[in-house]
Amino acid sequence: MEAILTDTRTNLFIRQHFYQRSLRTRVILAQLPFSLTVALAVVLIAGLRPALFAEPQVIVALCLNVILLAACIVVPWDKLRPGAFLIIPYLDFVAVAFFREGLQTLLSSIGLLALFPVFWLCSSGFAPKAAVVSSTFASLLIVWNPVFQSPAPVTVEALVKPLLFPFMMMAFAIAVAVFTLSMDGQRNTLIAKDELLRAALVESQRRERLLETIVDTVGVGVVAVDADGHDQLMNSTQLAIHDLARPRDNADPKENELLLFGHDRLRLAADARPVRRAILGQTFTNYQIWVGEEDQARALSTTARTIKNDDGSFDGAVVAFHDVTDMVNALAAKDDFVANVSHEFRTPLTAILSFLDMALETPELHPEEVVRYLSIAARNAERLNGLVEDLLTTQTISVARIPTDMAELLEHSLCSAAPAAAANNVTVVHPPQHPLLATIDPVRVGQVLDNLVSNAVKYSPDGGTLSARAWADGADLRCEVTDTGMGMSTTDQVEVFQKFFRAGSAMERGIPGIGLGLMISKSIIESHGGTLSMDSVQGVGTTMSFVIPGCVISSGLDPDDHQTVKSLAPY
Repeated sequence: MEAILTDTRTNLFIRQHFYQRSLRTRVILAQLPFSLTVALAVVLIAGLRPALFAEPQVIVALCLNVILLAACIVVPWDKLRPGAFLIIPYLDFVAVAFFREGLQTLLSSIGLLALFPVFWLCSSGFAPKAAVVSSTFASLLIVWNPVFQSPAPVTVEALVKPLLFPFMMMAFAIAVAVFTLSMDGQRNTLIAKDELLRAALVESQRRERLLETIVDTVGVGVVAVDADGHDQLMNSTQLAIHDLARPRDNADPKENELLLFGHDRLRLAADARPVRRAILGQTFTNYQIWVGEEDQARALSTTARTIKNDDGSFDGAVVAFHDVTDMVNALAAKDDFVANVSHEFRTPLTAILSFLDMALETPELHPEEVVRYLSIAARNAERLNGLVEDLLTTQTISVARIPTDMAELLEHSLCSAAPAAAANNVTVVHPPQHPLLATIDPVRVGQVLDNLVSNAVKYSPDGGTLSARAWADGADLRCEVTDTGMGMSTTDQVEVFQKFFRAGSAMERGIPGIGLGLMISKSIIESHGGTLSMDSVQGVGTTMSFVIPGCVISSGLDPDDHQTVKSLAPY
């Protein structure tokens, strides 16, 4: 109980500003110095000259002081008109006048009691000019009252002689009024700023709660660190990841003690750990690590971005941890399946192709119809073998560069595609046969050309034109295959180089394929240090182009010869 009372007193008298208290409390506190000073005067009178308590003026002054203090306590000032409490300081002037009359011979300085009502009036904030004038006038009446009540005649000298006191009161009143106005202005400014700060704090707290809710909602681990590496924010997902990375015998591990491993499952060095890299100012995307013990390890894709101060200096980082274990396991399982199936296919396919080739080497031993069937079987077996090769190619890509005539490679691809082009009513055009010597892998680049040309024919089921050209751009080799077929939507183009991707329009039309050709072609060109790109408009056509830098040895073409084309429709 004592602690509660102590806290209440502290709150009332120390922590709470004067203007924040109730109006009744403020009135009591404003009158209290005057009443206490009167009480001190009473003590002095009692000790020095008790007979003065019989003076009518002293009796009136003391009674008036008691009544005014009681009124300050009892009257509900907050329910009256604003400024009604100012009647108290004006009546204080009356009490001062009576005291001055009754105690003139004992306490000559009793008139300075007028300082209290002057201060109250001028610091109240109500009509400061009127307060200064009325305070000065009341002080003047206090010193002139004895002059007018004296039996002696009123003279100019008698009126002028006590004027120093009211002028002192006027100067004091002016100083208090000015100081009060200044303080009120500062207080109002501080109150306004305080309200803005409180509103900003409330909004900041709301945003912080919103951010925490959002961060905890996403299924990605998020940790924010300051420039010294101390955690500033960690969502619930990241807490679970951190717990997974904690050694079982260590309740509070340091960063370098967490169970973090590289994609090769080897323990990560300190500077290779995602958070440490972020603290060092590095930014990265899709940096894969493994977290946790072997039997519970999870694969995480990590991304980090730095936080900069206004001057560009490092101020921390945010690191995101995305669990990709299921995707990694699925990709590994798919790659193993593709590799195993492809290898298993090759053995029987090799035998089938060998026996078909042997049978076709002696067509005279078989009826014409059987030879035709065997040719169809051999052609489809070769096609199936090509698909198997494609599946194997998705595992590893290797190139062996030798000087090769690119024009001849392109000619072979166009000639191979001529029967399918004729079946689809596609006209094939190509540049003149000028030698274009480049250091490339003829088998791999030939595979790219076959893929691009066969796609151009395959995705032009309603006929059209296929044009292909290769040329030297300085030391760079450039090639372009264009068709006027179905084209591809913008959405499909984003994923066109992904493994096993098939465009929706192709599947709707029943066009065969397994979605590996363009992915393999891109890998082959990139293995040569080049780039493969697509420019397609749905319903208009597609242009596939690639460039292999620095591989051209010599070119028999003039700069403008690649503009000339000739028809291959008769193939």
